Formats: sequence, C-alpha cells, structure tokens
Amino acid sequence: MSAVPLRLLILGAHPDDAEFHAGGLILHYTRAGHVVKLVSATDGGAGHQTLAGPPLTEIRSREARAAAQLVGATAELWPFPDGRLEPSLELRERVIREIRTFRPDLVLTHRTCDYHPDHRAIGQAVQDASYLVTVPSICPDAPILRRDPVVATMNDRFTRPTPLRADVILDITDELPAITRLCACHASQFFDWLPFNQQQLDAVPTGEVARLDWLAGQLHGYLRTYADRFRAELIATYGPQQGAAAGLAQAFEISEYAAPLDADARRRLFWFLPEAPTP
Repeated sequence: MSAVPLRLLILGAHPDDAEFHAGGLILHYTRAGHVVKLVSATDGGAGHQTLAGPPLTEIRSREARAAAQLVGATAELWPFPDGRLEPSLELRERVIREIRTFRPDLVLTHRTCDYHPDHRAIGQAVQDASYLVTVPSICPDAPILRRDPVVATMNDRFTRPTPLRADVILDITDELPAITRLCACHASQFFDWLPFNQQQLDAVPTGEVARLDWLAGQLHGYLRTYADRFRAELIATYGPQQGAAAGLAQAFEISEYAAPLDADARRRLFWFLPEAPTP
C-alpha cells in the first residue's frame, strides 16, 4: 500500500450507484485512510414513485452525504436532471475539470453497455474525457494532468453488445453487513423506489432491523451472481480454497481508453489483493 493516500473518484449517474456497484472497494479504500469522493452526475430528482424534483433532490442529497459520512468519504451531486442525462460537451467538460481538480489515482464509472441511459451517458463522458484531461487547450482554466488515471467500469449484468470483463475481482463475502448499511442510507431508493419499480414494495418490512435484514437478502442475491459468474477469476485471484468458497463478489473492467493497469498499478491500487495465490 502506498504511503501517500490514494485518491478514488467514483463518477456514478445517481446518488446510490457508487455504494451499490462498488461498496466493497469503497470500504477497502476508506478503512485504509485513502481519499474517496462519490459523485452523482445527476440530481437524483426522478427516482421515486411519489416524489420528484427539488423535494426529492434534497432527500437524495442528504442520503448521499449520510452514506459518505458513514465511511469517511465525501459526496457531491451535480445539477444535471435525473433521467435526462446526455453525453454532452457540458457533461464531458465537467468530468474533465473534476478529474483534473481531484487528481484521482483510480476512477470508477458505469459501462456504456447498461440498461439506464444516465449510466450510459456518464460512462461515455468519462471515456471521452480520459485522453482530453492531458490536452492543455481543452478546459484551459483547469491545469492538465500529465498522465491519465486508471479508469475502471463497475459491474453490471448486461451482455449486449459486450459482457463485462472481470479484470479485477473482489471477494466481498465478509462485507455484506457494511455494504448493507451503506446502501440503507439511501432509504428512498432501497426501501421505496427500487422495490416499487420491481413490484416488491409490499415485501419491504417495517422496523429498522427487519428492513436491514431484508435489504441484506436482496444484496446477497445480486452480489452472488458475480461470484458465480466469475468463479474462475476469483480462483485465479485468491487461490482455489478462498476462490471456490467466495459467496459474494464485485468485478471491475479496466478501460483501455485511460492508463493501463500494469503490475505496479495493480499492486498499488489493489494492494489488498493476494500477489500470488497459494495453489
């Protein structure tokens, strides 16, 4: 692990995306004292069945701050409208300035193969910004980076036109309680909107303990799919015993449009992964 704190920037589309798709990595970074910033490219003002606009945006902003505070990260919501995000020049330049200003070692975002147009939009904007962060005449008000950070995309289950490639795989079996608490900070999403959208609202229990248990079950089912799907990668990373036993996982695909994840970068950015699994 680097003696100088690493800087992790997550550019998601919505206030809960970072915790849901990369909670395990967030926990590794914050527990080690590294600097983590969670950005929502949209204001979160569309994701609810009864609330919308500024009242919902305020709720989601509070939820994002609460989740970040829980682990010692920071959170920021950009003013682009939820559900209407486009990979515009305005968004691209906002991404360029954010990367130049925050100066991350590692950036996470969504893949451009995704069900949600907002996810695709921020993923495309990050891809388009990756090279331009080094070009002085673009956004000249923000000092350039001499080198791209490593950029990775967060896990999803979509396969067309191309499925996720697990370049980095994390065994997060033991992290389910902590990830559940992180996601539960976004109560408007995990206990209201997403169950409503998935026609499961009647299944959400009342009472804090029961709701946390229910959410843990929902997250377990989702994260289990990655452990099953990328079993070979888990075994290659952790060795046969732990890799075969891993119940939950999160996977990340390294973007070829930014800095490569060479052996040195892998050791530095993912210091907690085994260097040479025991056969």
